[in-house]
Amino acid sequence: MLSSRPYLARGLYEWLLDNEQTPYIVVDAEQPGVSVPRQFVQNGQIVLNVGPTAVRDLQIENDAIYFGARFGGQPMQVVVPMPALVAIYAKENGVGMVFGHEPAMPMPQGEESTADAKPELSSIDSPERESEGSAPESGREGKTPSRKRPSLRVIK
Repeated sequence: MLSSRPYLARGLYEWLLDNEQTPYIVVDAEQPGVSVPRQFVQNGQIVLNVGPTAVRDLQIENDAIYFGARFGGQPMQVVVPMPALVAIYAKENGVGMVFGHEPAMPMPQGEESTADAKPELSSIDSPERESEGSAPESGREGKTPSRKRPSLRVIK
């Protein structure tokens, strides 16, 4: 499966703009492939304003965030690989999301051994459903047999 981080980042960015907030991102500047102004990095991180008035040509792609900005009057092309994106939030009130470590999801590749088998979903019978085949009797204290409710179980 693909990482959910770029999809969440795009959604949160649009949501913040729709609510007239200024989107900021927190970047782990120590990650490989990060291109940010090093003079503003503190404790290995940098906070960047990515609002429409602060950047140009913002692209939030699945692999990275790209945009142009000026730092101390000097233009720079900023590149933030998705694993380096720590958080996106609103400057005005701090509302947003901090991204945790996302485990790598394996891509399907042909046949797998039983030790590496993917989980499957299946239906199971609930314990209260013991007499499935019995028909309701009229006048039997108004009780009707319980209906089978679907449920899911992960099989590894």
